Amino acid sequence: MYRIQVKILVVEDNQKLATSLKRGLEQEGYAVDCVYDGREAERRISVNRQEYDLVLLDVMLPGKDGTAVCRAWRAEGIYLPVLMLTARGMTEETVEGLNAGADDYLAKPFAFDELIARIRALLRREPARQLSTLGVGDLTLDIQGHVILLNGQPLILTLKEFMVLEYLMRHEGEAVTRDTLYAHAWDFADSSFSNTVDVHIKNLRGKLHDAHTGIKTIRGIGYKLEA
Repeated sequence: MYRIQVKILVVEDNQKLATSLKRGLEQEGYAVDCVYDGREAERRISVNRQEYDLVLLDVMLPGKDGTAVCRAWRAEGIYLPVLMLTARGMTEETVEGLNAGADDYLAKPFAFDELIARIRALLRREPARQLSTLGVGDLTLDIQGHVILLNGQPLILTLKEFMVLEYLMRHEGEAVTRDTLYAHAWDFADSSFSNTVDVHIKNLRGKLHDAHTGIKTIRGIGYKLEA
């Protein structure tokens, strides 16, 4: 039977936070189930993979951590969208989660409006994407190798440049604010540091000077990657 209502599985061992997320998401019109253990989350999706449209997956979980759970799903050929929830400042967690096959991540604490925006963006994407790469124009993100290629050749980037460009690629065609980019790459959102983002964008443009794909400035907002 066709299920019209979008259903989300929240995997979060902090039951107070899980309950809060469930309440807020239900107010937005989503159906929500919660589990509090990594192994139970892995089993739930493996057995009922058609029941859910998206998973909110915490990294630090009892039983089995979220990164290992996500990797196990991908190994089984389960490609429903996964939005990982990470501790602020844990850049290594973020990289590991993306390498494991997560589609996006959000650092705690986060604004609920941003969570909803991320969920909507993931749900708009093509379902069941069995991709090992993400392409935008002549740029390719090797998801498993965590390398960005320009016309098949690796771009030599600093870690922060990589994280900024990777985020823009994952949000191709979307206007991304400076604060969002700063929060992604530096794990902290503060408009007073927006010049740091601008400097890295300038450096990236220099390295992309031979590319057809470019970073467009959106006046008063931030930047957008366009092919």
